[in-house]
Amino acid sequence: MRARSWFAPASCDIGGIEAVSTFRRLVQQADLVHYMFPWPFADVLHHASGNDKPSVLTYISDVIRQRSLNTLYAPLMWQTLKSMRAVVFNAPRYATSSPVLSDSQLYDKLRQIPLGIDEASYAKSGDDSIFDRLGFDGSSQYFLFVGVLRYYKGVQYLIEAASSVRVPIVIAGSGPMARSLMNQASALGLSNVIFAGQVSDGEKISLIGRCTALILPSHLRSEAYGMVLVEAAMYGRPLISCEIGTGTSYVNAHDETGFVIPPADPAALAAAMNRLLDQQGLVEKFGFAARRRYEEYFSGEVMGQAYASLFSEFAAR
Repeated sequence: MRARSWFAPASCDIGGIEAVSTFRRLVQQADLVHYMFPWPFADVLHHASGNDKPSVLTYISDVIRQRSLNTLYAPLMWQTLKSMRAVVFNAPRYATSSPVLSDSQLYDKLRQIPLGIDEASYAKSGDDSIFDRLGFDGSSQYFLFVGVLRYYKGVQYLIEAASSVRVPIVIAGSGPMARSLMNQASALGLSNVIFAGQVSDGEKISLIGRCTALILPSHLRSEAYGMVLVEAAMYGRPLISCEIGTGTSYVNAHDETGFVIPPADPAALAAAMNRLLDQQGLVEKFGFAARRRYEEYFSGEVMGQAYASLFSEFAAR
């Protein structure tokens, strides 16, 4: 059900009376309401609708960058959180490192359900024409970053590390940092950094499925989980990520599915990539373990069963 977004301060869509009335009508039809956090307008909807149905909330991320706005939002946020029957977190480390989730007021409400991906929602084959477009052979070794080029993704450190790596590093995605990252690679005279730009779903499947490893060099806590790590694990690829105290180190288990390295450290990034290049057995070992971990924790079936159980528990009351 859609309602108009009238404006979006700090990337937070805000609706009007239409949204509130539509939500109030839908709540009356529901046995349980499930919210996603953070979205302050959802707090407004929750309280303005007079919602008295059992409600649960999935806590995706702390509010990181908008600190001044968060000060204004905090009273409403806590009112909403305390009204929930359950607050779902996605990874153990996030629950202990989050100043909100670690608050004693929520202790009895917390439930862990990892974010997952339904493999059936992905195409069975990719689009290999991406390799012709990028001008290199997809059967050779290469490393891959996929994501929006934002300030917290740490791609600048990956580019800095590229000078010490002998194979291509493909950067797939667009975003506000794109131009400065291209300028950085050009200034360093790097011929092995390939900017793929925005890629289609099929192209992404081909790129992930053949890469030596998926790299998520995010160096700031704004990277709460890293769903692209789950995607790569689903395709049985090794992972390289940074220890930033969030869910990334839950998806990527160090020395099991790949390497977890210090953030903002080009030398550590290069060392991890070169170790995989020099030890093909590790690529196979980590890739197999990543797929196994996906099936155990991050599949659509596992996530769906966990939420179905949670919903049934509270709706039944």
